[in-house]
Amino acid sequence: MTPDALAALHARCFRNPRPWTAEEFAGLLDTRGTFLLEAPQGFLMGRAIAGEAELLTVAVEPQARRAGTGRTLIAAFAGRAASMGAEEAFLEVADDNLAARGLYSATGWLESGVRRRYYGPATDAIVMRLTLRATQEGG
Repeated sequence: MTPDALAALHARCFRNPRPWTAEEFAGLLDTRGTFLLEAPQGFLMGRAIAGEAELLTVAVEPQARRAGTGRTLIAAFAGRAASMGAEEAFLEVADDNLAARGLYSATGWLESGVRRRYYGPATDAIVMRLTLRATQEGG
């Protein structure tokens, strides 16, 4: 996917937090350790460096949700990050995004903290963590 296509899909998926621009996607893709995973109706962007990984964003076409695409992308993220030497991964998710929080919990992520007003004055971020060594060992 091109940065323009990534930004267009991201805009269909997000209002708050605001969708990322094509320029932001292009800049991230040029950053060391950043990787893009694509699916027919979605994508995930992550990065791994110095033993840690971060799931930056995942976007699935609204009409294609709840069909396994997000779960598949998250599993692929864990595998890619581990193959890049990461032992644990982190993400932030809006506290009011219950669907995403449920998906992350169902795929092994654990809530580990809160970033107050991370997405604006009324929206906190839940920090979630995934141990990748256990993912590699099958547990």
